[in-house]
Amino acid sequence: MSVKIRLRRMGKKKQPHYRIVVADSRSPRDGRFVENLGYYQPLTQPARLVLDLDRVDYWLGEGAETSDTVSNLVTKARSGGDDTVVLGALDAEEAKAAKKASAEAQRAAEEAKAKAEVEAEEAAAAAAAAKAAAEAAAEEEGAETPAGDSETPASEASSGDAGEEE
Repeated sequence: MSVKIRLRRMGKKKQPHYRIVVADSRSPRDGRFVENLGYYQPLTQPARLVLDLDRVDYWLGEGAETSDTVSNLVTKARSGGDDTVVLGALDAEEAKAAKKASAEAQRAAEEAKAKAEVEAEEAAAAAAAAKAAAEAAAEEEGAETPAGDSETPASEASSGDAGEEE
C-alpha cells in the first residue's frame, strides 16, 4: 500500500484548518485515513502547528511520502524544537531577543556610567584628602615660619615706631 503524509482539510467555508494525516495515496483528500499526526491552523495569529514528530519519523521510516506542504511544515517543526510550534513566532522571538539584547546593552552602559561616576567621585575625594593633607602639612610648617615672621614684623614695627618716636 502506497502511503502519504498529507493535509486533510477541516473547518467551515473560508476558515480552514488542517489535520496532518497518514492516508492511502488513492483515497480522496478528506477521505479515510490511517493515523492522525497533528494539526495546522493557518488563520490564527500566529499560525499554530502541533505535530507528533516521533510518529512522522516512524511513517517516513516505513516508506511514507510527504506532500510538499507537509514536508515544509515538518521542517519548520523540527527547527522549532518541540511538538508545538507557533509559526510566525520565530520572527517575534527574534525581535524579542534583539530587544532584550539592546536592553541589556543599555543597562550595561548605564552601569558603566554609574561606575565611572563613582570612580570619579572617589578620585575627587582622594584628591580633596590629599589637598587637605598637604594644607595640614603646610600649616604645620607655616605655624613655625609665621611665628618667626610675626616676630620680625613686630621688631620691624617696633623699630618703625621707634623711628617715629625719634
